[in-house]
Amino acid sequence: MAAVSIKEVAARAGVSIGTVSNVLNRPQTVTETNRLRVQEAIEELGYVRNESARQLRMGRSRFLALVVLDIANPFFTELARGAELTAEAGGHTLLLCSSAEDLARERRHLEVLRQQRVAGIVLSPVDTSEERLAELRRLDVPLVLLDRSDPDGPTPSVSVDDVEGGRLAVAHLLAAGHRHIAVVGGPHGFLQVDHRIQGARRAVADAGLPPETLVEVEVPAMHLENGRAVGATLDSWGRPDRPTAVFCLNDLLALGVLQEVVQRGLKVPDDLALVGYDDIDFAAAATVPLTSVRQPTDLLGRSAVEMLLQRAAADAAGATAERTVDVRDDLPVVVPDRQVVYLPELVVRASSS
Repeated sequence: MAAVSIKEVAARAGVSIGTVSNVLNRPQTVTETNRLRVQEAIEELGYVRNESARQLRMGRSRFLALVVLDIANPFFTELARGAELTAEAGGHTLLLCSSAEDLARERRHLEVLRQQRVAGIVLSPVDTSEERLAELRRLDVPLVLLDRSDPDGPTPSVSVDDVEGGRLAVAHLLAAGHRHIAVVGGPHGFLQVDHRIQGARRAVADAGLPPETLVEVEVPAMHLENGRAVGATLDSWGRPDRPTAVFCLNDLLALGVLQEVVQRGLKVPDDLALVGYDDIDFAAAATVPLTSVRQPTDLLGRSAVEMLLQRAAADAAGATAERTVDVRDDLPVVVPDRQVVYLPELVVRASSS
């Protein structure tokens, strides 16, 4: 069924096309009689304005995009909640895309979003190599990096100090007396993974303990099933080789480990202490409430979109701002080129205490 045109609305109302356009865009300029006639015609015909075409004619869009690594991870769904509320408050609609940690898919999403002329993109990139960051800097659309940073470039970003997060987790386990700790995550080369492992190693070094205190277990992806697979192997390590504590680099891995070891009869934390990362909603509700490094997910989403709106406005005005780095634990007053880094916190629950 063909869409109803503005010409048909004008004919039904007995007015000019210009009058219909004024009712849609500048109703205060139309007499009440004509406005009512046009509104009645719109309702009778079921006319729906082509907002995309209108925005393209005006040279701007009311759509923002959020491209995340894995929409199945509750961390990103919680983050999207704050991003969406902030976009709506700014008069925009947020489009949500997932790259599924696939660079080719990420590129396809970005190309489609550029073609649709979205007002701006918040991106949690798959690849943060210098070459890829250089590609992203050339995008002809306002961009904010999420959970990543462009340390040597101009791209604004909102992220969390993952080195500090890894340090907090392992320092907590060391303080509880553990001296054989497995660190589970992967793949290596993934920025958050490398930073969290770096923080874990720093905690061991700060405590004056040998590097062998940590046993690093790499997994292909930080999903629940890989956590279960790691949990299933712990029995085969045997004492005294089996670690007394496990630090998982996200909560999905930790919940998988927890499910598996409990099914196998191990007691958490008596036989095995466990710490996760992200503090997703499910962490506190687990069979044994999970100790986790909390990221301010809602705040990350809100800050990234607020920064994107500022960046888009600055680009439209042809303005630039001095690049600054801001480390803080509350919502910043953002400027377009700011690199905002939030500090994580450790939330201690029964799985490690």
